[in-house]
Amino acid sequence: MSSSNTTSPSEAGAPDAGEVRSFPAPVLRLRDIGWTVGGATIVDSVSFDVREGEFLAFIGPNGAGKTSLFNLVSGLSPVSRGTIELDGHDVTAEAAYVRARRGLGRTFQTSSLWPGMTVAEHVGLAAQAADGTSYRIWRRADAYPEQVDRVLARTQLAHRADTCADALSHGEKRKLELAVLLVGEPRLMLLDEPMAGVSAEEVPALTELIRSLHKEEGRTVLMVEHHMDVLLDLADRLAVMHHGTLLALDTPQAVMADPTVQQAYLGEEL
Repeated sequence: MSSSNTTSPSEAGAPDAGEVRSFPAPVLRLRDIGWTVGGATIVDSVSFDVREGEFLAFIGPNGAGKTSLFNLVSGLSPVSRGTIELDGHDVTAEAAYVRARRGLGRTFQTSSLWPGMTVAEHVGLAAQAADGTSYRIWRRADAYPEQVDRVLARTQLAHRADTCADALSHGEKRKLELAVLLVGEPRLMLLDEPMAGVSAEEVPALTELIRSLHKEEGRTVLMVEHHMDVLLDLADRLAVMHHGTLLALDTPQAVMADPTVQQAYLGEEL
């Protein structure tokens, strides 16, 4: 199964005789990434490239290494071996906040919202952090009115601006997490199970929001999710994690038809 990221001449247009064609470096490049803890290998020899504007989805059962891989990419966990590049820069040893300044944004499986803060205050505080100033919780959210209004409108939360986070539905909380992420204008978004806890009624709207961020704004997205119908609808490529390794990486159709994937997950829910 191919995981090549090289654009073919037929896709790019045949060059003139003697013309040297060059293509931009992948926005994200992993080479032989591994993470070992206490002698146990959690992530083992994972390599892949992600093109600008691509939507790459990850599947696999609990414990397959999906979230651990996201932690390595975002800088929350140190790699045991291998290299990570963002826009051609080696960020393997860089801290998470440095990677964030380079345009990498991340959401988590478990909500990290502050229950007593309003929707607008969350986004205002995130705008302040993105602006490079110190955190000042008491500073009014309207210190960044344009950013707050724009992001809340983008995530369909403008009508909930003055609502505290603990009063939101699960779907609205996920939208708020995206709003907090978007105010920093990330080029590369890592979304870890954004549908977790979201009711069936709210999944379509959240799916469409994520789709629009990818298609309309051209953001590069890596997403872990257990809703296969959502992933098959959104993803350009599908990656299968299995016991910490990358078992397959190809188009969703090719991955789902792969006998190796089917055999590995016989009796296991993807």
